[in-house]
This record gives sequence, structure tokens and C-alpha cells, in this order.
Amino acid sequence: MEEIPAEVVVKKAEKPLLKQSSPSKFSIKNILESKPEEILESTSENLTKNLPANHFTETDLQKYWHSFLENIRKDDIVTYNAISGFKLIKLEENTIEIRFPSHTAKSEFDKISHDFLNGFSHVVNNHSIEIKFENLGGQMKKQATTKRTIFDSFCEINPLLRELDKTFKFDLD
Repeated sequence: MEEIPAEVVVKKAEKPLLKQSSPSKFSIKNILESKPEEILESTSENLTKNLPANHFTETDLQKYWHSFLENIRKDDIVTYNAISGFKLIKLEENTIEIRFPSHTAKSEFDKISHDFLNGFSHVVNNHSIEIKFENLGGQMKKQATTKRTIFDSFCEINPLLRELDKTFKFDLD
């Protein structure tokens, strides 16, 4: 029979067999410890640096804007009414100026601006587009014409229409 040795000696390594691993770029611990500004700056630089920036024309911009408005009109009529008066102009190679009539309308556009910019960037294959806003205030004000406003304008021409309205009580609202 074979003899079983009483003590088995296990040799230990003097140095670790595996190399010390460096922390991953996607380490949760590093993200939790870093500041949010650092994360945003580093990711936005890396993302936009390698993306294409092809040329687009004013016609491309207007064509996409009108098709975007048609899609919005089908989905959300309130947003469509707010942003339908916007004017988009290509200023420089990668700059678009958006002229808006009021801050309320701009706040409606802010809700969908990401969809517009993302879609347009993919259509023209230009991912370094910048947007500038300009408030034109009352210059672009678009008034809804109702039966009452038309009637009032006719009353300015012929004041006797007011008396007819009082007598017959027209339903112009």
C-alpha cells in the first residue's frame, strides 16, 4: 500500500499572479465620485468630435421644418399652433437662427426642440448644428381671424352694421 504523506505543503506565490487592473472608464464608483460638469464636458467633446458635419442648404432646412410642422400638427395641435409662426434661417455653415414671436411659443418649442434638432441632424448628416434664438416680439404676431374680428372690421367701414347686430343679435362668437 501507498503511504499518504501527513503534511501537504502548498507553495504560495511571492507576487500576485494577475496584474493590478486599472479602474474602468465606466466604473460606477468613479461616476458617483466625479462632478456632473466633468462628466458632461468629457462626453460631449468625445461625441461631437468624431461625428460628420456635412453641408446643408436653406432649402433643406425649410423642407424639413415644414414636414416637421405637419407631423406636429397631426400629433399635438396646441404645440403646432404655438410654433407655426416661427421663422428658421440658416446664418452660417452650422448655425440656424430661430425667430419666435413670444416666450410662451418658445417654451412650447423647447419641449420638442430635441426631436427637431436630432431629426434634422440625421437627415442632413450634420451633427454640429448650433441654434440661436431671436425674439421678435410683436413684429411677427399672427392674429387669428374670427367671425367677430371680420365683423368689427366691416363695422369700421359701415357703422350701421352695429345697429343690425343689436337688432338681430347675430351669433358671431
